[in-house]
Amino acid sequence: MLRLGFPVIGVNDVPRAVTFWTAALGLAAAPESQNRRWCTLVRAGDPPEPVLGLMYSETPVQEHPRLHLDLMVDTEAEQRAEAERLVALGARRVDWDSYPPDPDFVVLADPDGNAFCIVDLSRSPAGIP
Repeated sequence: MLRLGFPVIGVNDVPRAVTFWTAALGLAAAPESQNRRWCTLVRAGDPPEPVLGLMYSETPVQEHPRLHLDLMVDTEAEQRAEAERLVALGARRVDWDSYPPDPDFVVLADPDGNAFCIVDLSRSPAGIP
């Protein structure tokens, strides 16, 4: 039976992406699922839970991707703190041209330029992004 797996991000530099995303999300690289073109990131547990795949890609980053990651926080203060922490890890702030008035999210890009959002659930309708 078909099951939903986990998101996979295309990157130009797998080791750099592993360093960023493991630090950003508190995940670990699965040694048995890691090479220069692929890495599965897992959440600790028994067994470890696959959460995110990183795959080498030669295609250019999309300026307005149709699919992206939303990372959730509970407050605006957490959103600011996490954005600062991720920028210190190598993310960059994106001058997003599609922000609505008074957005509940901020857009950053990982070291490969892949856009992702940090969503403040306290400002989302019913706490749902």
